[in-house]
Amino acid sequence: MIGNRDRTMRAVGFSLALAVSLAVPVVASAQQTVIFVRHAERADAGATTGAMSAAPADPLLSAAGQARAQKLATMLRDAGIKAIYVTEFHRTQDTAKPLASVLRLDVKTVAAKDTAVLVEAIKSTHAKDVVLVIGHSNTVPDAIKALGGPAVTIRDDEYDAIFVLNPATGSLTLIRY
Repeated sequence: MIGNRDRTMRAVGFSLALAVSLAVPVVASAQQTVIFVRHAERADAGATTGAMSAAPADPLLSAAGQARAQKLATMLRDAGIKAIYVTEFHRTQDTAKPLASVLRLDVKTVAAKDTAVLVEAIKSTHAKDVVLVIGHSNTVPDAIKALGGPAVTIRDDEYDAIFVLNPATGSLTLIRY
């Protein structure tokens, strides 16, 4: 004969199992993965004429930056990326070109100052996709945070970080390349 305590434990167990089974589809339908990188090395070695919101220099990539963009394409070609977002600046667009070419994807441009627009586009248009965002040392941390990730800092001389964010859990992995 089953006692009251056993019935209560079974009821709690059943309720917990039901709650978990109902929660799984919600997590599974959330944003899959967003990969963030800062643009590759600039031809002007990082010199600017003002803050990003003012009148920044818009240099092309240096030879090292072009090599890094190729390396990024090699590393991420099989990552399942369905969309690539860049800013209006050449350095982000040029960093994206090799991978976009391999994947035959059109690159989407969102103004560097429009983090909210970027986040909304990712959430609404690519809710179940793997997305690559190529930004800047000040825009990548903002976008990671806006999608539920932790605070990160990117140094002015740091070009080798790939941040892999799972927005459903907020977990962030850093890979160096």
